[in-house]
Amino acid sequence: MRPLTPEDPRAIGTYRPLARLGAGGMGVVYLARASGGALAAVKVIHAEHAADPAFRARFRREAAAARRVGGPWTVPVTGADTEAEAPWLATAFVPGPTLAEAVAERGALPVATVRALGVRLARALGAAHAAGLVHRDVKPGNVLLAADGPRLIDFGIARHTGATALTATGALLGTPGYLAPEQAVAGETGPPCDLFALGGVLVFAATGHRPFGEGSAPGVLFRTVHEDPDLRGLPAGLRAPVTACLAKDPAKRPTAREAEALLSATGPFDTWDVPGLNALIAERSTAALALPDPEPLPPGRESAAPEPAPRPSRRRFLTAGATGAVLLATGGTAWIATRRDRSGGAPPGSGSRPTYTLGLHADLTGPGAAVGLAHRRGVLLAVADHNARTGTAFRLALRAEDDGGTAAGAARAAGRLADDTTVLAVVGPTTDAVPKAVAARYAAARLAAVVVAAGAQTPGFDETLCVIRPFDPDLSTALIHYLARTHPAGTVRVVDDRTGGTGTWGVTQEFQDLRRSWVTVHTVRDGEDFGPAARAARADRVDAVVHAGTSPARAARCAVALAEAGYTGTRLSSGPALGPDFLTGAGAAGDGWVFAEAYTDPSAAPAARAFTAAHRARFGAPPDRWAAEAYDAVGLIARAAESTSAADAERGGIARRLFLLSYDGISRPIAFRTTRRVRAETGMFLYRAEGGRARWLGPYADV
Repeated sequence: MRPLTPEDPRAIGTYRPLARLGAGGMGVVYLARASGGALAAVKVIHAEHAADPAFRARFRREAAAARRVGGPWTVPVTGADTEAEAPWLATAFVPGPTLAEAVAERGALPVATVRALGVRLARALGAAHAAGLVHRDVKPGNVLLAADGPRLIDFGIARHTGATALTATGALLGTPGYLAPEQAVAGETGPPCDLFALGGVLVFAATGHRPFGEGSAPGVLFRTVHEDPDLRGLPAGLRAPVTACLAKDPAKRPTAREAEALLSATGPFDTWDVPGLNALIAERSTAALALPDPEPLPPGRESAAPEPAPRPSRRRFLTAGATGAVLLATGGTAWIATRRDRSGGAPPGSGSRPTYTLGLHADLTGPGAAVGLAHRRGVLLAVADHNARTGTAFRLALRAEDDGGTAAGAARAAGRLADDTTVLAVVGPTTDAVPKAVAARYAAARLAAVVVAAGAQTPGFDETLCVIRPFDPDLSTALIHYLARTHPAGTVRVVDDRTGGTGTWGVTQEFQDLRRSWVTVHTVRDGEDFGPAARAARADRVDAVVHAGTSPARAARCAVALAEAGYTGTRLSSGPALGPDFLTGAGAAGDGWVFAEAYTDPSAAPAARAFTAAHRARFGAPPDRWAAEAYDAVGLIARAAESTSAADAERGGIARRLFLLSYDGISRPIAFRTTRRVRAETGMFLYRAEGGRARWLGPYADV
């Protein structure tokens, strides 16, 4: 919102303007208060356009169209005067951002939210088409995001199906990139045009990029007509309905109702989780309600129209062009493009902070989606906190790529982030191990990948692969400390579970390197159960049993076997074995087990209290594992960008700088050895299983 200017009206019909919401070549949109006190968005057309009979006729049609289209996913018209000197149209005020603003600020939306977006927009278009109307300008800027779902707005160029166009021959109405091919060549328009645009909107919402690229309007229109859409990063579940909508042949596109059915069939569509939306709506609502009451009008004056805006001088026009505004005219239609610097920030010389883009490489839809979502939420909170601080030299933006938890998906995600030269560094991947091909791709692009969750080492790529957690075998250090200092044990039996996974050998070896008289090993091979090992532990009266394995289900079987054998000594395992399958599978036999893990519990850690509160407020739930570490990964990258001039020139500088930093995060202090390995002693935590849940005990050295 911007303050009113002296040229703005003080009354528009029965509405009293409070602030400017936006302005363009056609008119100005005001936040206004109705006579009854309700807030409204009032669009006032410039007088020079209103003097054009064809334009005025089109505006009459807009008002009539907007009144005819109902349903929950459009914005109701609350008033209009199409015959005024400066015609105006009022609708209910929606304090949410546009889809374009939300994606630009926060990155692509979750796949379930995109599905909900598509279903509801399809319903809005279905209502319009049933009323005999075609919107003709469905785009991210015409989709408002409310707390309960989207709202399709601006029927400014909608028209009755079969009606004669009121524009000049060959003129285009709509937005390149979302125009259907038949619109791009000034052919016949109808409901299929809106479905094509819907497909483009869903691509943008799910990936953050437009289906036919950026650049000049003629180039975008050419690609729309002759080339396939760019569906990189589009989740598999959305590919079929989106591809159907983007068919070049209008006859092959679904109707609005068919598109709704296609989207509904791909998965649940009742999830409306737009990161940061509730906070932004609350902020905008508070700002709107805090505006002062309008000044009293002069006696006898109930309405006022805005004064015609003065025509810009040639000098003023050229000055605007020099600072980034470029006018593109094709086919009788004009579009404004804004020149941006390489980082995605404001134009040089504008005085605004530049914006650096962070990549998030995560499994958001595959078997590791829970961990990927935790990363995403932690990163979003970190970006928001950074941007809210005063005195920072730059802003942060986020581009998320979903790899679906597959090797092929991971390679594609890494390629997209590496090829995007605006991406400064990456958080992720979020899988248990970083594929060598992914590490090599980031290394070739000199793009730092700050890894939060992967517990297995990827050798040979230390230059840009920055792992901020100890690897799983290193967790044995915390277990040894516990048995030596916290709960001393005279004898230790390691149950080496050979069916548990790749992490077994490292833990067993760490214990075997200790005094042989203190540690003995009982190997459980593939296909064997834990009964003999459990009975031997009790018979030998060992003080502690350490399960060396990576399977929570196998660890649960070990716990049950020990309980059945009557063993009551100390029982431990490393983090990979701590999971729901252990807590539910072991039952009461799991109570008292102690685990070493590499992630903190932000709900219990004092340093993460503010983060936990912010997470609950924004997402309605406490943070899951790895969320706090993902938050710290962003802080580490931002610190590197602040402390090197390479931040705005090359990625390699950031990659090198990361390993030289010490960063005091909310999950742990982060520092690195000369070998570029993280100092693990501050990044290991102990948990105890109690009553079917894992209770955080704290950093291992403090327990």
